[in-house]
Amino acid sequence: MTWRIEFDNRARKELRKLNPQDQDRILKWLRHNLTGDENPRRFGTSLKGRMKGLWRYRIGDHRIISQIKDEEIVILVIRICHRRDIYRDY
Repeated sequence: MTWRIEFDNRARKELRKLNPQDQDRILKWLRHNLTGDENPRRFGTSLKGRMKGLWRYRIGDHRIISQIKDEEIVILVIRICHRRDIYRDY
C-alpha cells in the first residue's frame, strides 16, 4: 500500500517560503518515510485538544501538521512551519 501526500494551499505557500535546502529536506523526508510505509502514524504524534485528529511530524526545526485519511490512503499536509510558529494560529 502506497500513501499519497497532498498539500493544502496554505501548506504549499509555507513550503515555498522556506529556503531551498529546507524544502528539499522536508520533501525527501515525506517521500522516504511516509509514502512507502504501511503505517504513517509510526513516525508522528497524534495531537490533542483543539487539534485532535491531526498528526505532527518533526523534521529538524520544522513541524508538519497533517490529517491522515485512511479510506483514501492520503496524507493531507495542512501546515509546515518552524517549531516556534506552528501552533500560533490554533
